[in-house]
Amino acid sequence: MKKLSARRRHPLAALVVLLFALAVTGGLYAAFAPADKAQADTTAQSLAIKEGKQLYTTGCASCHGTGGQGTSDGPSLVGVGAAAVDFQVGTGRMPMQQPGAQAPKKPVVYSQAEIDQMAAYIASLGPGPAVPAKEAYDPEGADIAKGGELFRTNCAQCHNFTGRGGALTEGKYAPNLEGVSNKHLYEAMLTGPQAMPVFPDSTTPEQDKRDIIAYVNTVNGEDSANPGGLELGGFGPVTEGLFAWTFGLGAMIAVAIWVAARTAKARKS
Repeated sequence: MKKLSARRRHPLAALVVLLFALAVTGGLYAAFAPADKAQADTTAQSLAIKEGKQLYTTGCASCHGTGGQGTSDGPSLVGVGAAAVDFQVGTGRMPMQQPGAQAPKKPVVYSQAEIDQMAAYIASLGPGPAVPAKEAYDPEGADIAKGGELFRTNCAQCHNFTGRGGALTEGKYAPNLEGVSNKHLYEAMLTGPQAMPVFPDSTTPEQDKRDIIAYVNTVNGEDSANPGGLELGGFGPVTEGLFAWTFGLGAMIAVAIWVAARTAKARKS
C-alpha cells in the first residue's frame, strides 16, 4: 500500500503537463509560421511606400504638396485611397500636363508597378478606397438588363445612353466609356473622379457595379449592334423622336406633295 501511495501522481501534474505543451506549441507556431510571413509582408509594404514617396515627390508634389496636403494648384490627396491613384495615374490623367477644368485621358507615364507604389504611399496618408480585387469587377455572369437599368438611372444623364460621353458645365465633360477597362470603370464609380459623383458600395453594391460594367461592355463591345438602325449618337429617345419628326414627317409631306402634283398633272392631260 505504501508503494502504491508513493507512485500516485500529484493532482496538478496533468494540468502542468497540459500548460507546458500549450506553451511549447504556441511558441513554436509564433516563432516559425506566421512571424516570418507577417514580417515579410510588413517589409514589402514599407518598401513600396518608400519607393512610392520618391515617385510622388518627383512627379506629384509640385501640385499636391510635399505631404499630399494639397496646394492652390491641386487638391489634397489625404484619404482619397489607392483606388483613386490607380485610376488617375493608370488612365494617364495624372500627372496633368497643364491646369485645366478637367484632366483628359492620355498615354500612361508610369508602369503598373510604379503606380502600385504611389498608391501604397497615398494610402498611407489616410484611409480611403483600396484597389478592388479582380473578382469585384469581373462581369462574368452579371445581369446586363439590370445593369442597363442602373446605367440609365444613374449615368446616362452625363455619359448618354450608350456611354459615349457628353459636355457638362464650366468646360467639364463626361468622357467616352468605350475601351475603358473593367477595373477603371469600377474605380471610377468607387472614387468619383473629376465631376463624377461617388457611388460607394454602401449605396451601389459590388454586384450592381458588375451589372453596370457588363452593360457598358455590351453596348460598346466589338459585337455590339444597333437593332433599331442608326445609333444617332446614342442619346436616347429624344434624339430618335426628333429624327422621326424632322426627317420622317418631312419625307411623308414631300411624298404627299409629289403625289398631289402628279395627280394634278394627270388630270390636266
